[in-house]
Amino acid sequence: MAVASQNIRIRLKAFDYRVLDASTQEIVSTAKRTGATVRGPIPMPNEIEKFTVLRGPHVDKKSRDQFE
Repeated sequence: MAVASQNIRIRLKAFDYRVLDASTQEIVSTAKRTGATVRGPIPMPNEIEKFTVLRGPHVDKKSRDQFE
């Protein structure tokens, strides 16, 4: 009977990349000390949030601004 492998997937989010890198490094080093096999860290794609607003208050629906 084969032993079932257990996987842990952790997704981290942070506003400051330095804090994210430090915590990721700490998690990876702790996992390696316990003897677990570590794959990663794999960077996630950046999410750009765009807001589209009308330029004028009354007419000209086609005239818009986009903000990130």
